[in-house]
Amino acid sequence: MTETKNQTHPDTTTSLALPGMAAIDSARKPSFRLALVLQSASLILDALAIFFTFWLSYELRYTYRIGAMVPVGRDTLGFTQWAQHALVAIIFCLMVFGARGVYQVYRKMTWGDYIPLIVTSYGIAIAGVILFAFFIQFSPSRAIYIYVLVIGTTLMLGHRAITLALRSRLFERGVGVDHAVIVGESENARRLAQSLLGQSQWGYALQGFVSNREDLPRINVATENGIRWTERLGGTQDLATVAEQFHIDDVFIIEADHSHDEIDKMIESCRSIGVRFRMVPELLQISMDRVDITEINGLPLIGVRDASIRGWSALLKRSMDVLLSLVLLLLLAIPTAILALLIRRDSEGPVFYTQTRIGQYGRPFEMVKFRTMYTDADERRDQVMSEAGGDVRLFKDKFDPRITRVGVWLRKFSIDEMPQIWNVFRGEMAFVGPRPPLPREVVEYQTWHQQRLLVRPGMTGLWQVNGRSDLSFDQMVRLDLYYAENWSLWLDIKILLRTIPAVIFGRGAY
Repeated sequence: MTETKNQTHPDTTTSLALPGMAAIDSARKPSFRLALVLQSASLILDALAIFFTFWLSYELRYTYRIGAMVPVGRDTLGFTQWAQHALVAIIFCLMVFGARGVYQVYRKMTWGDYIPLIVTSYGIAIAGVILFAFFIQFSPSRAIYIYVLVIGTTLMLGHRAITLALRSRLFERGVGVDHAVIVGESENARRLAQSLLGQSQWGYALQGFVSNREDLPRINVATENGIRWTERLGGTQDLATVAEQFHIDDVFIIEADHSHDEIDKMIESCRSIGVRFRMVPELLQISMDRVDITEINGLPLIGVRDASIRGWSALLKRSMDVLLSLVLLLLLAIPTAILALLIRRDSEGPVFYTQTRIGQYGRPFEMVKFRTMYTDADERRDQVMSEAGGDVRLFKDKFDPRITRVGVWLRKFSIDEMPQIWNVFRGEMAFVGPRPPLPREVVEYQTWHQQRLLVRPGMTGLWQVNGRSDLSFDQMVRLDLYYAENWSLWLDIKILLRTIPAVIFGRGAY
């Protein structure tokens, strides 16, 4: 009798993943699901846009006869034949778009990035359609392809603008965002947290930071909407637990804050639970918008641009300042005379007060304000400051005895700063920018504080609309640097609009 032995056969369906490692399931990430929806929507909308483009171009050329005259019987064609040509165009376009990465959804891809990509890709596809028509001896009016190019490009850029706006709104509401955690607490960590908390287009919900510093329960960062905080979630040894507890999708490890051995252990922790990790390189004060990457003969070179406004942006900003200051100087002439009379009747002394401030690139200038203090205010400053205490780089006392009666409400509603419009017209200041510091304040600056001097100082800024005198000096500097790094004309407009209620309600001013 032959004995039958039980044999164990390998199960070919069993996962062959390495021990201690878990596969990263991208499909479970909220950003992946949202990107898949946007890609599908873009593909369908492109197909519909192309067909609509061919129909509208046919109507414009053959029904409404827009363009050169169409010779009857020689250059006419039925819409059915043209519709078949449109289907060929759809196939060509989707193939070219797919090959050129049009349907790849990147976190920070803006509408401006799509313009050259769509124009060139659609142009290549239509060129292929025209060549195909030539080979099959299909010869519609040449003008109709001009309509196809113009209308099609407009429609496809248009629906992408709507899609990007929708994605931004979803990110703001927390839909489709990935949960992230930062491992580190240095300036690099603050810069990264600033980008993740202040710019929704990145598509991240920052849950907090991981650090071995138990004395640092939270870190603050400057954003367009003011100072925001992120909490400490635990130490580096707790990374795997934190990632599972907060359903973390991405871990950002600050290289400069840890040794190589610590980084290796954290990478192993991320791999063990299938969480994607990213390394933030060891660059001082890194910022996503300021990294300049070039290469020489294949050797990558990474630099960090200064927090300044340059080139066409600086020219545009200065042009707007000159135009607006000129208009306001004319409109405010009579109110200025009335205020001058009130100041003279309230206390002895000049109407205007000039004070040396430090401007762009450390150049001193004389800043003009309405006088709000008694004439011996400068002599009494050291005495008042020693009695009140506080940061000499940003000294303000809510109950300063040197302020006159009229000066109290002039300061409350920032009317004392109205003469600074003259400084703006002269080019010493801007309407929006960092607060102009005193020379004695600049002496106390740390190295990273000096970055704020690369931008022309302003009458208002993020520091004013987000707390003004209630902010600490470091918080104010972070707001100034954020402004310089993320400047746009629209940001200036938003700050000016937000300044109005801050001035009316006197928030943080004294």
